[in-house]
Amino acid sequence: MRRRFPIRPQRHRSLSTANAQLSLVEHALCPLDSEVSLQPNSVFETSYFFSDRSRNRKKATVRIGGLDGLSAHDELYLWGLLSLALSQSEPSAEFMATPYFCLRRLGIIDGTNKGGREFELFRAAIKRLAGIRYQNDFFYDPIRGEHRAVSFGFLSYSLPLGDDSGRAWRFVWDSLFFELARATGGALRFDLVVYRRLSPAARRLYLFLKKLFWRSEETPALNLRHVAVDVLGFAATTETTPLRWKVAHCIEQLRKAEIVLLPAGVTDARHLFRKQSKGQYIFQLLRGPRFDAQGNEQSPEPTDTPLYEPLKSIGLDDRTIARVIHQYSPRLIEQWSDITLAARDRQGDSFFTNSPQAYFIDNLKAAKESRRTPPDWWHELRKQELARQREQERSKAQLFRSEDDAFEEYLRDEAREAFDCVMSRLVDDLQKSGRSVNDCQEQARQFTRAHFLNRFRQEHPEWQSDGPTRLGQSLKQPN
Repeated sequence: MRRRFPIRPQRHRSLSTANAQLSLVEHALCPLDSEVSLQPNSVFETSYFFSDRSRNRKKATVRIGGLDGLSAHDELYLWGLLSLALSQSEPSAEFMATPYFCLRRLGIIDGTNKGGREFELFRAAIKRLAGIRYQNDFFYDPIRGEHRAVSFGFLSYSLPLGDDSGRAWRFVWDSLFFELARATGGALRFDLVVYRRLSPAARRLYLFLKKLFWRSEETPALNLRHVAVDVLGFAATTETTPLRWKVAHCIEQLRKAEIVLLPAGVTDARHLFRKQSKGQYIFQLLRGPRFDAQGNEQSPEPTDTPLYEPLKSIGLDDRTIARVIHQYSPRLIEQWSDITLAARDRQGDSFFTNSPQAYFIDNLKAAKESRRTPPDWWHELRKQELARQREQERSKAQLFRSEDDAFEEYLRDEAREAFDCVMSRLVDDLQKSGRSVNDCQEQARQFTRAHFLNRFRQEHPEWQSDGPTRLGQSLKQPN
């Protein structure tokens, strides 16, 4: 497969420090089990606890809907792309970069790797992230300094259909999400190199503990099941003993990375958990010596900017690229490089009187002096791309509204008695683990809704999923 951007291993450096949004690291964004999380048109419900200004303990409830589901592996792309956008000299909600630049800076490929499979995975992850809708009834707004009810998406995109196109991929962050992530007190910085080496569950634990360790050298007493299910995303139906081993494995990964230390007298993470009552365990961790590590930042080079790849694709040499980046604004370079590459993609090299390089430089100079504006055909092309994007967004919004309304009516009418019966059975089963009545009822409600959502889609073909949930299968098994 031909690519128009060069590969120079000696100059390609990956990003060492990344950003995550503080409230989002409090909970899982999807189940860890990909067979469940990648179900199309799925809704994941979870919760976490926090203290308000009066130090009253409260519970935040979260719903995350995905047109194409979501994978726990997608969080690397979410936080990585957000970090790349925030690291630019003029950060904005619109971010343009080639896929090669993104994957190289995130350390997913290096200068000797042309991408291939990694490009396909990246495109699929972007599609899933763009289909997400997030709702939280007690999200902390760092700008206003208060908890608020919020609803937002992550991003939209406009991508060339062919991987051989030299045009940059265009990402547009949801304005509310980008505002919350960019705000002082809304972002958490972490070592991307460490994060990338961990398993998906350990990555979530890493970010959660990074937030806790800013306040104290020791975590408060953490409830095993809450951390395992609500923070890490393990299935709530998992028995307590396997959960202990799974969480211990995550802790061991962080201990080897020197992010955490075990309490005095504990030499094995499997022996960390203290039993409080039947089925209830707590644990605590100490801050490790590498907690403060943020990665080794280096002086920026032209190859560290997303402008480099499009300019190289046009045919400029490194010295010219460095001069252009120094003399012209990023927005102007971004605009005219996209115009030049779009012209070549549409018309070929015959479009240019002299060369693509001369066309780009001449227009860039004239635009800086306010003597040149983008051509009408390019505006029309952008309008068409924007129209397609808005149509996709309207379809997404209508899909979520239509299904939500239809599903709620289904629960109130034809499935009401069956819903009550299944929920009652689950409450009884959950209470055997020694949990409180309120917790059991809340967890049973979430499980039952997930089961009946799948059943609803099976009974109504317009919402049909790829198959029954594991809960649905387990409910059919005899006692």
